[in-house]
Amino acid sequence: MNQTSIPRILLVEDEPVSRAFLIAAAAGLPATVDEAASIAEARTLALAGEYDLLLIDANLPDGRGMDLLHELRRHASTPALAHTAANHRTELDALIDAGFAEVLVKPLSAVQLRHAIMRALQGTPAPAATMPAGCGKLPVWDEAAALAAVNGLRPQMMQLRALFLAELPAQCDAVVSAAAVRDVATLHASLHRLQGSCGFVGAARLSAAVHALRDAPAVAKLLQDFARAVGDTLVSAPDASG
Repeated sequence: MNQTSIPRILLVEDEPVSRAFLIAAAAGLPATVDEAASIAEARTLALAGEYDLLLIDANLPDGRGMDLLHELRRHASTPALAHTAANHRTELDALIDAGFAEVLVKPLSAVQLRHAIMRALQGTPAPAATMPAGCGKLPVWDEAAALAAVNGLRPQMMQLRALFLAELPAQCDAVVSAAAVRDVATLHASLHRLQGSCGFVGAARLSAAVHALRDAPAVAKLLQDFARAVGDTLVSAPDASG
């Protein structure tokens, strides 16, 4: 997309109220938004013209959003965001795995939507500060950010990541222990160290969870989200040959 042009967005959403909100929020960028209420309508619009971004509901009357994304990407590699009212981690992970850059969980604010759209259009990862807990889900790893941190040297990145993963269980224990006794100073110090490490190795989902917990250490759900993000990170480290 040209930096000075107004982006064209294909919004696929069958629920009228949600569709109206998403259209108004996206148009405020500004952006031109074409709307479809089904996969069939989206298919017709996509064949008739090119779009800079796809904004697709996860569940539609005539099928799944991830299947629509797969079909449309046979013809172009347009960036895409999913939006859904579901909040189960396996459902959100499935959408990430299907190729969506981010998954936005409804309800969300107009500001959150516009930030996500701009990140997708620019091809930039979501910084933790713009991913409040509960508003969406990020990929576990951001390979581009990790490589950028080490000037594109993959062997060095993998060495750092191996060290990070080796130390992560102990760091997680330190955070959980500090939270259990409400030792805010130790908790903040542990999270601060972990936040920096996440950035160096591209641990995107964990970075967002760390940032949210630092902002609200007394919220039990955020500690649970942090523990889940640690688990996701430990079990899904990319292969060094990837």
